[in-house]
Amino acid sequence: MNGMKLGVPKEPTGEQRVGIVPSSMKKLAKAGFEVYVESGAGVAANYLDQDYIDAGAHVVSRAEAMACENIVAVRFPGLEGVAAGTNLACVADPFRHPEHVKACMEANVTLLSMDMIPRRLSRAQSMDVNSSQDNLAGYKAVLLGASHVPKGIPMMTTSAGTVRPAKVVIMGSGVAGLQAIATAKRLGAVVYASDVRKSAAEQIESVGGRFIEVDGMDDFEDESGYAKPLTPEFIQKVNDTVCGVAADADIIVTTARIFGRPAPITVPASAVASFKPGAVVVDMNADVGGNCESTIPGEITVTENGVIVVGTSNLPGTLATTSSMLYSNNLTTFYTSLVDKESGAVTIADDDDILVGAPEGSDFYVSGMGGVLICKDGTIHPKQTRLAGVVE
Repeated sequence: MNGMKLGVPKEPTGEQRVGIVPSSMKKLAKAGFEVYVESGAGVAANYLDQDYIDAGAHVVSRAEAMACENIVAVRFPGLEGVAAGTNLACVADPFRHPEHVKACMEANVTLLSMDMIPRRLSRAQSMDVNSSQDNLAGYKAVLLGASHVPKGIPMMTTSAGTVRPAKVVIMGSGVAGLQAIATAKRLGAVVYASDVRKSAAEQIESVGGRFIEVDGMDDFEDESGYAKPLTPEFIQKVNDTVCGVAADADIIVTTARIFGRPAPITVPASAVASFKPGAVVVDMNADVGGNCESTIPGEITVTENGVIVVGTSNLPGTLATTSSMLYSNNLTTFYTSLVDKESGAVTIADDDDILVGAPEGSDFYVSGMGGVLICKDGTIHPKQTRLAGVVE
């Protein structure tokens, strides 16, 4: 049987991760893939060319990696040298980058954007790159906060006196927020956390946080499991309440991200002005506009009143060895699921819920949203009507 070619290009400058790691080779080979990795693709994540060779991959030029009929990347790799009919799986962020979708339609490339995965399907969980990367980002955000705060985190009883535990406030308790709460708790902090979904209270408490209750809170969750847009008045109320709790906090981590839109401001400059000197705000969404009004993307700054604002972008990329391994596991599970048992070839099936979203009438159906299949044969998938409005 002729192996299907899977190309792994080197990521653009500034991205430390790699799409596939050597430990995934066995599963890919078993499914019938021959893997072609661009030389040096894994170096920034500490996966050397020799590691890939030893695992059975071919280390090749960029042109050869991009000429494969299937490509796996973390970020959109561009289409230079990519043939029509190629299946390209990456995190294309299509709502923020409709030009990537247009380019793939013009080049007749099948774009599979992994950030569009219908995450509530049980089958999708092992392929959900959003969760695997957010989990690490939440962990790293707390470590960054801990490394910049000018005091100890856990309670310490010493002969020189007692050190009180640090107070940490986590704004939002999605995947990233829950991991942040658990990490801060493990470091010995007293952790307070908020969310616009009332159902999150139980999850917050289960990982050691204290839920910040806001009057008039209902359950603001949309049908795809994300927090849904709220009225400006209620958002104001939540932010005021949480910023009030954060006024004497040592570390504040913001996690609010709205799919395909700029990050909402949850910590206005007026709140930062009320925080104590030496407090650290870690903004997990600096790359999409930031939740904190005082954030400067990619920089760590100190405000006039002595608050340290961490705007480090691409937190998963700062843990590239681990984040690449998890991403590679997600993509390996995804690509091997596309291999048709009879023909032994990658098949983009119209009835695959991961590709096209849950069918209408299903509990998991989301109007206007499909799955990871964005475009094929030069046209956008008919279920991606929300995206089609942006791409036009």
